[in-house]
Amino acid sequence: QLQLVESGGGEVQPGGSLRLSCAASGSTLYNHIIGWFRQAPGKEREGVLCISVSGGSTNYIDSAKGRFTISRDYAKNTVYLQMDSLKPEDTAVYYCAASAKRYYCSGYVYEYDYWGQGTQVTVSS
Repeated sequence: QLQLVESGGGEVQPGGSLRLSCAASGSTLYNHIIGWFRQAPGKEREGVLCISVSGGSTNYIDSAKGRFTISRDYAKNTVYLQMDSLKPEDTAVYYCAASAKRYYCSGYVYEYDYWGQGTQVTVSS
């Protein structure tokens, strides 16, 4: 059974950076797409970025373009979300999710079978 654990969240000032990690155990991520999602209070969970099996990435939030980057380390069985130039509106709980059913990315929650517990990101001055 694949298990995902996020880490790296915290509180930063506007303009700061954070790198979130999604570490997998129980199975390899080699044949999974990995998505990062976020959920702000009172809002639905939304897709942020996804990385496909081949390593291509898809961005689902216009405001994150040029600021957020997703990458994967096959050897460490870990996926990262690098977030730069953070804004207060980026405040949310960030989740990573995995699916072995797809080769190409998806930004839909229902496409993913495995989820981490989430990590809080707070951007505030």
